[in-house]
Amino acid sequence: MATIQFKGVIPPMVTPFTTEGAVDYAAHARNMERWNKTGLSGYLVLGSNSEASSLNEVEKLRLIELTAQYAHADQVILAGTGMESTVETIRLTNLAAQAGAQAALVLTPFYYRDALTETAQIRHFQKVADQSDIPVLLYNVPKYTNVNLSNKAIEVLSRHQNIIGMKDSSGNITQLAEFQRVADSDFQILTGTAGIWYPALLLGVKAGIMALANCAPEVLVQIQEYVEKGKGPEAEALFRKWVPVNNAVTGTYGVAGLKYVCQQMGYEAGEVRSPLLPIEAPAKSALDNLLAARV
Repeated sequence: MATIQFKGVIPPMVTPFTTEGAVDYAAHARNMERWNKTGLSGYLVLGSNSEASSLNEVEKLRLIELTAQYAHADQVILAGTGMESTVETIRLTNLAAQAGAQAALVLTPFYYRDALTETAQIRHFQKVADQSDIPVLLYNVPKYTNVNLSNKAIEVLSRHQNIIGMKDSSGNITQLAEFQRVADSDFQILTGTAGIWYPALLLGVKAGIMALANCAPEVLVQIQEYVEKGKGPEAEALFRKWVPVNNAVTGTYGVAGLKYVCQQMGYEAGEVRSPLLPIEAPAKSALDNLLAARV
């Protein structure tokens, strides 16, 4: 199985919906045309901020196909394919590969949380990786799943030949460092939040899949460039400038807030899909003030 070397900024792409709740594929394509000019190194289709849990299989595969169609040749295409059962995760992963995904981001199963022991999680990911047609990345996002992968799980899974990395969205820089310590030397750990992008880069992280990359991709690309050029003060200043926006869109106001900021930055984020609620006027005002402070 060929591997992929991740480097740079990747957005978990927002999915535009019309006011009637349909996927706006044309808006998705237009967003990609603009994102392609920002220095992004790839795309994640069907991430948490893509409202993947609200998409049916036909919609998921069509979004992967469109993303593969519009992406540049040197941009990597990932797809979120984690399901609650191992067999369905394998099935969707291989369908995603046929649609154009080059790697799968596999969410930790979580519904039967008490039964999903460390051993169960390890066996799940091993079985998925054994039968996946594309490389697999683990997706650790305890905020949504209430499951946090253990050091032991990372130590074991990082040595599987078809598990090439992970997206750690815990936001815990100490945990990230611990994962680096126990993982195989070839295992790639990507940060899953712009809230630790700068310190993660200092720890040797090479790539991030971050919600803020939907609306401010150039900023995150610039922070990495500053770090690579030894311009630490410039990188830190830019990082600190945008942390409040990141915290607002991914923490306080969720997907609806992220989509609003994307709209304000010129992207076609569309509506959220029910049962999510649209953002209200006070939240819009708060986000407008945060954006105005960045200028």
